[in-house]
Amino acid sequence: MMETVVIVGAGLAGVQAAASTRERGYDGRLVVVGAEPHPPYQRPPLSKEHLRDGRDDQQLALRPPRFYEEAAVDIRTGVPVTAIDRTAGEVLLADGERLRYDRLLLATGATPRELPVPAPPPGVMTLRHLQDANRLRAMAVDATHVVVVGAGFLGLEVASTMRALGKHVTVIEAGGRVLGRSVSSVVAAVLEGAHERDGVDIRLNDSVRSWATRRGGHIGGVVIRGGQLVRADLVVVAVGVRPNVSLAADAGLPTTDGVIVGPDLVTVDPHIAAAGDCARVVDPAMSSSVRLESVQNATDQGRTIGAWLADGQARDYAAVPWFWSEQAGRRLTIAGLVGEGDEVVTRGDPDAGPFTAFHLREGVLVAAESIDAAADHLAARRLLSPSGLRGEPIDRELLADPTVNLRSYATHRAEETVR
Repeated sequence: MMETVVIVGAGLAGVQAAASTRERGYDGRLVVVGAEPHPPYQRPPLSKEHLRDGRDDQQLALRPPRFYEEAAVDIRTGVPVTAIDRTAGEVLLADGERLRYDRLLLATGATPRELPVPAPPPGVMTLRHLQDANRLRAMAVDATHVVVVGAGFLGLEVASTMRALGKHVTVIEAGGRVLGRSVSSVVAAVLEGAHERDGVDIRLNDSVRSWATRRGGHIGGVVIRGGQLVRADLVVVAVGVRPNVSLAADAGLPTTDGVIVGPDLVTVDPHIAAAGDCARVVDPAMSSSVRLESVQNATDQGRTIGAWLADGQARDYAAVPWFWSEQAGRRLTIAGLVGEGDEVVTRGDPDAGPFTAFHLREGVLVAAESIDAAADHLAARRLLSPSGLRGEPIDRELLADPTVNLRSYATHRAEETVR
């Protein structure tokens, strides 16, 4: 019987895993099952270019249509997987079909969290899928006042796009600063200032208490904690996501804030792995775990697990995490994982232009946040790689000195490591 690989989820991690599986020489049956009715598409433009200008299917496509035919990928869209039968080695589809698998990848993504405010009226929505973006773009045409709830990456990107469309934008954030769980205070302050100069009204330490509707029942505003009414023709809720773990949990696989996998991305079932937004990677040696939501993470985990799907040989995931966001005319890039207790060394002037905040723990470089400083970002990724300075102390003065060419330094260190 021909060997079969099944991938549940037709997002970036799932499609990349399919491509990598074929690139590794796998010649068995390869099936990708996606719940959405659309061919696989890119998510980052949904809050930016697509929301602002619109994109056609070709511009949004993760892969050209011919890829699936040429790579012999059986792509099923609009048919959710409803259950995993681990004993039989099968997945059950919503249309009643059962697919046998030899190896199974869960790339089920995540779902937006909703506010604990009952009965949201028409005009209150989240943004995750292409249908959401199309609906939001259509509703924005007639909206004058837009409220964004949540000052994370998605919320601030939507706020920036809405300002570019000429809307009056108010951001309501429960925390004490923007991007509170994602960046350092120095970077948060710079981006907050950029949004405010762009005309966004940011309300910190506040939350939505209730909805206000106008005639016909459509959203007319939000009532915030102190009882003030903030006018709104459109409300976008962007308060984070929850990983889609029910399929794994119902099958008896360990889950928490994500499907629990080891450093090799394989679950406790040696025939099932998880990757992308839904996967929480546990490193027993470090007694730590992490779940990342980024294009890089989905792509690199897809590549890593594609090798396992092809030959069944597990390989640890060891890519340097990195992330980018464009908002309020600034480009933020992050390499590594930022921590609250990090020592921060700044290169450049945050108040005057491009700069980078390097993060050190016990003298070791662990992350770098760059605003409009692409060269610093690329150097940091090189320094954080296994061939760079991973785990080694670094000179603080070297990092802070803008006359030092960090890219050349990083390349030199990498060459020394190879020798």
